[in-house]
Amino acid sequence: MQPDLYDSLDGQVALVTGANRGIGRETARGLVDLDATVFAGVRDVDYDVPAGTEPVELDVTDESQIERAVDHVVESAGTVDILVNNAGIGGAGTTLDGVETATLDRVLDVNTRGPMLLTRHALPQLLDGEGGRVVNVSSGLGILSDPIDGDHPAYRVSKAGINALTVSLDVSHADEGLIANSVDPGWVATDLGGEEAPRTPEKGAETPVWLCRFEPGSPAGLFWKDREVIDY
Repeated sequence: MQPDLYDSLDGQVALVTGANRGIGRETARGLVDLDATVFAGVRDVDYDVPAGTEPVELDVTDESQIERAVDHVVESAGTVDILVNNAGIGGAGTTLDGVETATLDRVLDVNTRGPMLLTRHALPQLLDGEGGRVVNVSSGLGILSDPIDGDHPAYRVSKAGINALTVSLDVSHADEGLIANSVDPGWVATDLGGEEAPRTPEKGAETPVWLCRFEPGSPAGLFWKDREVIDY
């Protein structure tokens, strides 16, 4: 499946959450290299962000901050063409009966509820232009078609949920031009993935950046890894 891709994102505006480290940082950097105007969503604007990006305070668990962040991007740059829902946290590796309620709530709040709220607030802008893109950074642990075990229940459910968000957006808004896709970046050596992970953040960001380049009419509502469609 070979979509048509923008060679340059000059004149387009992107908002990337969790952009101060890991996959989010490298995704933001990659979009700058493609000449996009990039807003780096971070919980603290004093965090170090990639050169060429503008930090914007954005804790995805705080709906008032979500609203203010989207408003700031629109007031500063006029629109939102690309939204990358990257911010995420891990969860306890035990089975469900060993997970504290506070941990369960926190993981779902950051990984699923936050992207849903942010996407909802950004939708008017994403739909106003031609071919607005939503890239949801998911995980192979969110796949339901493969055999799964009982470990990481909160994280698994949160990533299955963000895949469901992708499908819902496609069903509801594809006919309005929205291009929503999920991506599994693989096991990446980040704070979440750990030092033993075989992939670098740069490698993990390759497919998210590629999805941001999709031109109007490109495939949507799908789950990708290494630029190939995979099963949910």
